[in-house]
Amino acid sequence: MGGATTHLAGRADHAAVRRANLAVVVRALRAGARTRARLATDTQLTKATVSSLVAELAGRGLVRSGAPTRAGGVGRPGQEVELAAERVLSIGVELNVDYLCGVVLDLAGEQRAVVRTAFDVPGRIEATAEEMADLIVDLAGTALGADSAVLAGVGVAAPGLVDGAAGIVRVAPNLRWHDVPVLDLLAKRLARVPLPWLPAPGGAEPSREPVDVLIDNEATLATLAEYAGGVDPAERDLILVTGGVGVGGGLVVDGRLVRGSAGFAGEVGHIAVVPDGVLCGCGRRGCWETVCGLGALLDLAAAPDDTVRDHRRDLDERLDLLLDRARHGDARTLQAFDKVGRALGLGAAMLVNLTNPRVLVLGGYFARLGEFLRPLVEAELADRVVAPDAGGVRVALSRLGLAAAATGAAHAALAAVLDDPTLVPSTGAPPSAREALRKDTA
Repeated sequence: MGGATTHLAGRADHAAVRRANLAVVVRALRAGARTRARLATDTQLTKATVSSLVAELAGRGLVRSGAPTRAGGVGRPGQEVELAAERVLSIGVELNVDYLCGVVLDLAGEQRAVVRTAFDVPGRIEATAEEMADLIVDLAGTALGADSAVLAGVGVAAPGLVDGAAGIVRVAPNLRWHDVPVLDLLAKRLARVPLPWLPAPGGAEPSREPVDVLIDNEATLATLAEYAGGVDPAERDLILVTGGVGVGGGLVVDGRLVRGSAGFAGEVGHIAVVPDGVLCGCGRRGCWETVCGLGALLDLAAAPDDTVRDHRRDLDERLDLLLDRARHGDARTLQAFDKVGRALGLGAAMLVNLTNPRVLVLGGYFARLGEFLRPLVEAELADRVVAPDAGGVRVALSRLGLAAAATGAAHAALAAVLDDPTLVPSTGAPPSAREALRKDTA
């Protein structure tokens, strides 16, 4: 009996090692096509092992032959292997106060679609769940062009305190949500449409039920997206501060995302910066987001009937109007930018003093108005950070803008496949789910 147990354990260990090696090859190919010989060098696997792994990945539709290469112009050219990135897609959705944003990523982490739609979320739980489900189905119908493409899953980014394990938004003051079971509400609606999800573990064909729907804090996921985009090895300590109606933050220390003991880290918008200040949506006074959140900016920059305060208009359009006014020297807009930028820098200096990051990334609307806000933040850091030269921190603007959180949610949904490519079935599975989806969204 003991021998049989040892034999089964050995087989399990071998399977786990092979899954890990497949993941290593997929991650290497995300950085670009290369020959099998180069893969062996880069992954420190033997050439025979790499050939076997590539053959299995090809059978799952995850890689294909690329262009021939000739090193030094002598000898037989090598055949590159490239990632078939369109084979696996993921969808990320962000809930914000007055809009929903959806992003589709392929296996290489490249955006295949980005959609943002105005929607009044606060207090509207059921309507928001319906709108999210419709957005996901529409994105899937648009993005699933390849007959063999499968969905790795869906990630949802939400503001406030998010219990990812339970799929619940515990507290989101700006949404007026408390203990909302977002994932249950969403899964119930997605079950109406036969999307081509990855099969459940042990399954052979795409599933009709979502096997990987996850939820996390918006700023945490935005930070993941920024870091997943590739950073300099010397910049493994990073803070993201993202601005919308609220202000959120995320922290990467030595290349690891900091979540906190209960997963609630990053609620920097509720650091008290003005004792007895303005009442915040959380019920407390003087929170950081009351002086540099989008609401504070609009109060300072525009009259109540100004078009930039019309939530029915796309936020990018409204921010463009403010930028245009500032560039033309409008005094009220410039004064608003100055006050908000200095308030942003004040809170940022607290974070830099606490964590000494290599990079401070400004995201959300802060990045959109970065040409005006970044110099003010840098000036505050120079004045308020105790360490010489502001501790060596560099202030950068987000590459992803208002789509950062949704992009991070899609990255999180891809993680299962990147960790275990054997979740992807071999090619040739019946396309019934895809055909049904196309009929449903036609």
